[in-house]
Amino acid sequence: MFSFVKHEAFRSMTAKSTVTLVFKQFPPYNFKLHPFNFSTQNLQNRESFDSARTQKSSKFLVYCNSQITKLGRNGCIEEAESIFNRMPHKSTVSWTAMLTAYAENGETNKAQEVFDKMPDRSIASYNAMITAYHRRNMVNEAFELFSSMPQRNSVSYATMITGFVRVGMFEMAEKLHWENPGMVSSNVLINGYLKARRIEDAVRIFDGMEEKGVVSWSSMIDGLCKVGKIVDARKLFDKMPERNVVTWTTMINGYMKMGNFKDGFTLFLNMRRERVGVNATTLTVLFEACGCLDRYREGIQIHGLVLSLGLDFDAYLANSMIAMYSRCHSIYAAATIFDLMVQKDIVTWNSLIAGYVQSGDIEKAFLLFENMPQKDVVSWTTLISGFASKGMIDKSIGLFQMMPEKDDIAWTAVISGLVSNEEYETAFHWFIEMLQKAIKPNPLTLSCVLSAAAGVAILSQGLQFHALVTKLSMEYDLSIQNSLVSMYSKCGNVGDALRMFYYIEAPNVVTYNSIITGLAQNGLGKESLKLFTKMQDEYLEPNQITFLGVLSACVHVGFVEEGWRFFNLMSSLYNIQPQVDHYACMVDLLCRAGRFNEAVDLISLMPFDPHEGVWGAMLGASWTHLRLDVAELAAHNLFELEPNSATPYVILSNLHAVSGDKRKDEVIRSMKISKGIKKSPGCSWIIVKDKIHLFYAGDRSHKDIKEMTEIIHALAEEIGDSIRLRETT
Repeated sequence: MFSFVKHEAFRSMTAKSTVTLVFKQFPPYNFKLHPFNFSTQNLQNRESFDSARTQKSSKFLVYCNSQITKLGRNGCIEEAESIFNRMPHKSTVSWTAMLTAYAENGETNKAQEVFDKMPDRSIASYNAMITAYHRRNMVNEAFELFSSMPQRNSVSYATMITGFVRVGMFEMAEKLHWENPGMVSSNVLINGYLKARRIEDAVRIFDGMEEKGVVSWSSMIDGLCKVGKIVDARKLFDKMPERNVVTWTTMINGYMKMGNFKDGFTLFLNMRRERVGVNATTLTVLFEACGCLDRYREGIQIHGLVLSLGLDFDAYLANSMIAMYSRCHSIYAAATIFDLMVQKDIVTWNSLIAGYVQSGDIEKAFLLFENMPQKDVVSWTTLISGFASKGMIDKSIGLFQMMPEKDDIAWTAVISGLVSNEEYETAFHWFIEMLQKAIKPNPLTLSCVLSAAAGVAILSQGLQFHALVTKLSMEYDLSIQNSLVSMYSKCGNVGDALRMFYYIEAPNVVTYNSIITGLAQNGLGKESLKLFTKMQDEYLEPNQITFLGVLSACVHVGFVEEGWRFFNLMSSLYNIQPQVDHYACMVDLLCRAGRFNEAVDLISLMPFDPHEGVWGAMLGASWTHLRLDVAELAAHNLFELEPNSATPYVILSNLHAVSGDKRKDEVIRSMKISKGIKKSPGCSWIIVKDKIHLFYAGDRSHKDIKEMTEIIHALAEEIGDSIRLRETT
């Protein structure tokens, strides 16, 4: 007979061998009949025997049911079928397990067949079939089945509400919710509203709950954090009667995602003081924050905590540590952890490859890639992006073409690489090819091509991509909405950029950065600063990019004092250290106002060497104010930083000519000619049949230049004839 030891051995066997062995170990029961006398002792023996047989059969049934469930989740549907079909006895649980296995593997028709054949159906069976319909977005069929249920429980309502929420039928979802306003239904509806960024509706349902569980509170906190309402999230967190590790981790993650490391880390320390046990997810959130926000010192401390908790053998945490050290520019530490790991999964390899890519060591990344025991889409796309980040576009595309299977993520990687290298025309070409191969673009793909349209400032192309976004029902994706704001701004269509901005229900920091920068670039500095004030009123914390837009706005409207105030506000209020680009904006602002002495003093106080943008701003303003002394200072620095640029030579020679010093004017012109430096010609471009045609001043290299010249001459003659005819008349 089947022993307990053999039963335990099943757990380590493969699915196929399990199927075969189960029925070898459990032959059909074949009991011999023996004459019994009905003494009390014999009756007791018979009862014990029957009880043992029933218990054995029950254990076997439970085991088979669990195997069907396990195999279904692992995608081994044939093995699950084999067990189900050979079971001598099937309970309602068995039928439901097989139905669920089919549903999880996308075989809704087979799930329907099992449901129809079931001798008895439980509420769980109905719920499983409704879930199967939802997986295929068959919400009408699901609701029809839900309506026919003889009995329903809270799970039934929650399952049906989930289906309505998934397809955006919130009115039907709410109607069902009020039929059964329990905690489970409320939590499902709240999550649906939060995912759709309908925060007010989520708050309304939450406030109306008679009883709130930890899940309810945690869901609301998570949803508020994701839309940037970190202050409201913290108020809810502080009101919670009971918190668990999930709630603490959610709130900490909310701070970290907003870039507010100080408050996030302080909350983690409070969590430790209150003796709330941390888990791997909590520590992973901290490692990710330390990596993204360059907090190497705190990252080492968290690593020490992992060691003290005895979690250093956790592969999930080890992978997070590799990513953290890589982002903190400590690739040696990341590689050391990789080498010490006994068991490495594919995420481990990908994490170190990404680390080498981030550190700029593309050769080591490629070597590691080649030595991988197996590769997934992430492995390929990381390296594709790595080659693109080094400007090696041909290798990036070559690697992409070698991929055995290309999904939307891989296509996005190659398109993104082209856009980041300003290869906009080629990016459009690959995007069109992606559509032709019936690969559905994801939100990041569309964000990339919208950026490309913004890069070439071709509104017609951007409008086509906006239409595609609507066609694919992605107009509510925040990353796409932000890209649309940026695209319309860069194409000079400020009206549509503002309309898009106000259309967004829950704008985040990126949204405000896009519109603030866009308005500033289009000369609407005052409007840009008003939106910055609105951003502060909504308790959204600005970042370095925000202040670049704000300072640019001050430059365009000449607000010198306001510019100084915002520049100082960065470090005093928001703990953001100004970078070289912020200094460049301030130098530009001061020089345009003719305050050159202040600009020179600011440059001397910079904690790093000024780049060409700083001196370029000063040089441009020197021409406006005819300040030869300032121009010479800026130009001599630019000669070193940009030796092949003609701009400093041109402006300096022009200023000498204006001042009447023809000799120095000729000397500078001769220097420029002797070094072979030429001024970059102006250019314009048009798109014809999805192809960008560039036209440079004085360039006749276009393949159709002869036909274009003939048409231009013909048009000129027609215009001339028309003018002469009008004059004669």
